[in-house]
Amino acid sequence: MSILDKFSLAGKVAIVTGASTGLGQGMCYGLAEAGANVVGVDYVDMPETKKNVEAMGKKFHGIKMDLIHASQEDLVNLVAEAVKVMGHVDILVNNAGIIKRQDALEFSEQNWDDVMAINSRTVFFLSQAAANQFVKQQTGGKIISVASMLSYQGGIRVPSYTASKSAVKGITMAMANEWAKYNINVNAIAPGYMATNNTQQLRDDESRAGQILERIPANRWGLPSDMMGTVVFLASEASSYINGFTIAVDGGWLAR
Repeated sequence: MSILDKFSLAGKVAIVTGASTGLGQGMCYGLAEAGANVVGVDYVDMPETKKNVEAMGKKFHGIKMDLIHASQEDLVNLVAEAVKVMGHVDILVNNAGIIKRQDALEFSEQNWDDVMAINSRTVFFLSQAAANQFVKQQTGGKIISVASMLSYQGGIRVPSYTASKSAVKGITMAMANEWAKYNINVNAIAPGYMATNNTQQLRDDESRAGQILERIPANRWGLPSDMMGTVVFLASEASSYINGFTIAVDGGWLAR
């Protein structure tokens, strides 16, 4: 097998959460272009993602689910539905997440619980459900979670987001420790400041947006397309000896 062949995802099936827009949508396109069929998960319908994945000649199946309130059983059923429709599952991308901005002195219990629920609890239990399916299939598998710059830094006015994304980095290492023996690779991607819905409020603030841009060596905000190469790499055989690591895709932000 040539090195380029090792990047191919032909015949693979990927579950991607938060697939309707932004980084999740971009990663769906990258995975499909590399050969994977895609099961997209979101709390809304995903007609645009479906249309564009199918235009690449790949299958797309959408599952509509509120991942903030999803139970462990719901997540097991999600994986079961993906297997029923596609025949098997090989890749999980935990991308769905939310952010709540409020001063730490006034931060509400609801803002804490909602963010922690989708950004960390769902990441773990959906990974658990996928890993159990990989073990059942005896095929190994790839689990890729979306971390953040705030997996490394404290941030301002986003305490639950920082806690949840620090948890993503930590549980990525913990799951990798236990599941590598099953040929399951568990890794994460930490995006820098990306032009998505989550950062709209920041980008609308001229002063704050200018401060952020000044610190990015690449001198631009990231785009969903910037995630494609990294997610394909981590989903492919080319990354078979990478376990428990969080890769920054940040235009050099952390190096500054």
